[in-house]
Amino acid sequence: MCDINGMKPLNDPAQRAPRGGPPGRFGTAFLLAQVGAHAAWRFAGRLAALELAPPHAGIMRILGAQPAITQQALATALGMQPSRLVALVDELETRGLVERRANPSDRRSHALHLTEKGRATLEAIGRVSREHQRALLAALNEDEQGQLAVLLGRIADQQGLAPGVHPGYARLGGPGKGECDTPGKLVR
Repeated sequence: MCDINGMKPLNDPAQRAPRGGPPGRFGTAFLLAQVGAHAAWRFAGRLAALELAPPHAGIMRILGAQPAITQQALATALGMQPSRLVALVDELETRGLVERRANPSDRRSHALHLTEKGRATLEAIGRVSREHQRALLAALNEDEQGQLAVLLGRIADQQGLAPGVHPGYARLGGPGKGECDTPGKLVR
């Protein structure tokens, strides 16, 4: 769990909403943020078994769906600083998961491709993602999971969030922005 200035989780049951009841003194927005932060932290922990971080997994997912995308187009799609994307792609390339190739339509840019090892790793990421979703949503039946997905999708649309892109990419490497890139550690 990210340690934010020494704050500890509230373990006193009187401070929490009753199970199955209305959120008490914690509103729905807080619960969304709480579950979202928990889910992100748990997913990062699961990806650590593959020696990856969530930004790597997201980049690989996009490369699997859009082979030969340029670094610039990928940075734009993710809403992140191109210089930070270069560092992440360098890490993936060093591990033999991604390769840069000359872009046939623009020799000044590189097209990104998953390697064979990258495609196998992407399959492993998919298994980790499915297990993460099963574990996270275990308290809900299939119909409830569908309803939750529809409602959260409506909220995401109303908030202008890009489908399939975590808003955390925009903060990666940004000046003065803290990021929790390692479970249990807040990085400034």
